[in-house]
Amino acid sequence: MKPNMDHWQERVDLAAAFRWTARLDMHESVANHFSLAVNDSGSQFLMNPNQVHFSRIKASDLLLIDADDPETYEGPNAPDPTAWGLHGGVHAACGHARCVMHVHSIFATVLACLQDSRLPPIDQNCCTFFNRVVIDEEYGGLAFEDEGARCAALLTDPKQKVMVMGSHGVMVIGDTVAETFNRLYYFERAAETYIRALQTGLPLRRISDEIAEKTARELEAYPEQDARHLAELKAILDDEGSNYSL
Repeated sequence: MKPNMDHWQERVDLAAAFRWTARLDMHESVANHFSLAVNDSGSQFLMNPNQVHFSRIKASDLLLIDADDPETYEGPNAPDPTAWGLHGGVHAACGHARCVMHVHSIFATVLACLQDSRLPPIDQNCCTFFNRVVIDEEYGGLAFEDEGARCAALLTDPKQKVMVMGSHGVMVIGDTVAETFNRLYYFERAAETYIRALQTGLPLRRISDEIAEKTARELEAYPEQDARHLAELKAILDDEGSNYSL
């Protein structure tokens, strides 16, 4: 009998996303967090336990956070205040943010450190995010409750599902684990392409706004890529005998 059986499929999907994020070196130590709302209001959500490495997280390890129950934050491995401040604030304020993934991945964070943190459409992956990124220009320190509420207030446009957090990292939202992880993966790839292109010192080839928007819409309508992506990652983990789904 598995412990913490509630929302089991969501737990398995989220655990797989943690494992693969670690494999891609997109996490930072034990400091980053993913969450997934499991009720309509977003007041209850799954989240990784405090300071457990992404590469070790199992489905049964995930905490069920209840924002309306103060005792949630007193239990073993309760999330740290910054995790609650950021994720709790976003789930409470943004009904379209069912899943929230926040990391300090290398290339997205480099982008967040530039004076101009916009991601220009220089290739197909970058086009995916054309007019779909919001930039937080007002870093205010660790993401305790006030900082979380401020960040959440920037995510009012449902089309904008990526936040470049200036001098901090990136936050990606979505409806499901598969959708959100796929978006996180491609944003890091797009940021890497842009940063490496800048490093050449050569002029960049910029795609027109019209074609960038057309490409973004085509990719949004591309059938089931996010679900297939996560399914393949879980299949690889299963073939390797991973314990992520326990």
